[in-house]
Amino acid sequence: MSKEILVNYEKCLGCRSCEIACAVAHSQAATLVGAVLNNEKPLKRIFVNQVRDKKIPLSCRHCEEAPCIDACIAGAMHRTSEGVVTNEGGIHECSGCWMCVMVCPYGVIRSLPDRRKAVKCDRACFDETDEPACVRACPTGALSYVTVDQYGQSKRYGFLFEAFSTIISNLSKEESDGKEECR
Repeated sequence: MSKEILVNYEKCLGCRSCEIACAVAHSQAATLVGAVLNNEKPLKRIFVNQVRDKKIPLSCRHCEEAPCIDACIAGAMHRTSEGVVTNEGGIHECSGCWMCVMVCPYGVIRSLPDRRKAVKCDRACFDETDEPACVRACPTGALSYVTVDQYGQSKRYGFLFEAFSTIISNLSKEESDGKEECR
C-alpha cells in the first residue's frame, strides 16, 4: 500500500519549516547555506496557507484520477509505478502550457515562466529515513508519512485515548466530589 503525506491541522504552527526543508532538498546544494548562496533560487513544493485561524500545509495529493495528467497537452505529466504524479523523468518534456496549474484542485502546481516548466511535489526528497524532507523538518509532527490504514488506526487510537481519558477524568471528579461531601 502506498504512503501519503498526511496533515494534522491542529498541530501545525505555521512555522514554514516544511517549506524551507522542501526547497533545500530540491536545491542543487542540498544544504541551507548552499541553497541560500546558490544563484538559482530553490523552489518549495509545499505551501503553508492560513485559512481563518488554521495553518494549512498544502502539497500535491497525487490524486487517483489526477486532472493534471489529463490536462497536460505535452503528455509530460504522468504517474510513476510508485503512484507519484510528476512531470519529471517521463517520455515527454513539460512545454510550459500551464494547463496542469489551471486544473489542479489544490492549487499546488507552480508555473515557472522563465524556465517554461511546471513544478510540483515529486517526492524526490527522501534520505535514509524513508521520509520526505517536509515530514522530517516538522517540529510538531503535524506532517506524517503513513499509509491511509496507519492514519486511520492512529485516529482510532487517538479517539479511544481521548474517550478513555475523559472517562477517567470524570470518574476521578465524581470520586473527589463524593469524598468532599463525606468530610
